[in-house]
Amino acid sequence: MTVTELSLSIKRTIEDGFGYVRLRGEISGYRGPHSSGHCYFALKDDRSKIDAVIWRGAFAKLRFRPEEGMEVIAHGRVTTYPNSSKYQIVVEALEPAGVGALMALLEERKRKFAAEGLFDEGRKKPLPFLPRVIGIVTSPTGAVIRDMLHGFDERFPSRVIVWPVRVQGETSAAEVAAAIRGFNALSPGGPVPRPEVLIVARGGGSLEDLWGFNEEVVVRAAADSDIPLISAVGHETDWTLIDLVADARAPTPTKAAEWAVPKHSELLDRTDDLGRRSRTAMRRMIEEIRANFRAAARGLPRPSDLLALPRQRFDAVEQRLGRSLMSNTRAHGLRLARVAGRLRPGLVRATLREAADRLALLHRRSSDALGRVANVRRTRLERATARLSPQTLAYRLGRAREWLDAVAARGDRAFANRTTVARNRLDGLVKLLGTLGYQSILSRGFALVRDDKGQMVRSKTAVAPGMALSVEFADGTVKATADGEAAPPAGGSAPSGAKPTAVRPATPGRQGSLF
Repeated sequence: MTVTELSLSIKRTIEDGFGYVRLRGEISGYRGPHSSGHCYFALKDDRSKIDAVIWRGAFAKLRFRPEEGMEVIAHGRVTTYPNSSKYQIVVEALEPAGVGALMALLEERKRKFAAEGLFDEGRKKPLPFLPRVIGIVTSPTGAVIRDMLHGFDERFPSRVIVWPVRVQGETSAAEVAAAIRGFNALSPGGPVPRPEVLIVARGGGSLEDLWGFNEEVVVRAAADSDIPLISAVGHETDWTLIDLVADARAPTPTKAAEWAVPKHSELLDRTDDLGRRSRTAMRRMIEEIRANFRAAARGLPRPSDLLALPRQRFDAVEQRLGRSLMSNTRAHGLRLARVAGRLRPGLVRATLREAADRLALLHRRSSDALGRVANVRRTRLERATARLSPQTLAYRLGRAREWLDAVAARGDRAFANRTTVARNRLDGLVKLLGTLGYQSILSRGFALVRDDKGQMVRSKTAVAPGMALSVEFADGTVKATADGEAAPPAGGSAPSGAKPTAVRPATPGRQGSLF
């Protein structure tokens, strides 16, 4: 038997003999997940230790993160690792063991949700006043629902809808979360009325009993609820995560019923009390206004005192008015008598003749003035007519035509002068171009060499054997082909073994080698 066969035999024996196991122990050597996503650590008690591994898929499904020193219960399969002759447990599920582990997990979740802002007071909704429909999430059996329904009987009439759930056990968290979301999914006006307030209730118990209300699914459902939610889980000293995220936390389920719906008698008593207080306040305010009015009235003068002085002034004015009327009547009578004495017939006729003479004089003066104005206007019109004669217009038109001809002649002369100056300047530039252009250099015996792309060849190093060249002279262009290497410089000797460079014309011609 080989080592491998023995290792595989031991592996089959251990896996077949133990299979799926449930271990309780303390986490040791935990350093977080590996870069591969797997998690390696050990489970130990006071006398033994076993290696453990959680594959990446199972680690992602854990409800909490393992921590060093945490006591847990691991569910998994026992297997061996033949390469090192070790056995280990492949953990598929992990849960805290004991109150200490649960408290540590609770604190971890509390920090997580607080960092997300789920416990902020600013996001909590106010409870409605006198809700017509109340939704309760609790167990349909037990003292909690009976106490709450009994409390509702003593209060303002409301409709109660109970969504039955398990409040303890493995499925309690999922059922409570589903109930909260189910109530929120109801549409107003549907066959099942949508509650205006929710109550999640459960009686007291240990931390393990109430653990379902610390699960993330329940906390998320309560935080996402659009309906105001009252948490009434456990006794007053029992705190769960749903209490922190709910819109209100009642110490007991019975107290939650009292918060949700007030008593009818209490409403009547409160209304009567408010009525009495408002009437008392109104009477007190009226008495205060009356007292202020009396105090202000005492400082005001009496009406008779206010009217005494105006009455005296009125009597004095009345006396002066009577005397003035009598005096004015006598004065007008005397004036009328004097005027009547002057109205004799001869005096009236003389006055009329004088007025007629003044009118005749004014008529003569106005006629003379109108005649003078008419003569002046007539003279002005005749002068204007003389200025508008055909001879005058013809004279002015001739003067304008002469001025226009003179302006046109000056424009022609100016254009001719500018044209002459521009032509002379252009001739000078043409001569300068001929002097500076390379054609004048070619006429002195030089040549311009270009390659097959039309680029100038500036150095012998740019010429390779067999290269097609174009040589431009002053009287034309010749095609040529480079043959051999470059010729030695003038006055020097060619290196040993070097062949002279020659250019072979591509077409017959008399032009010799350029190099």
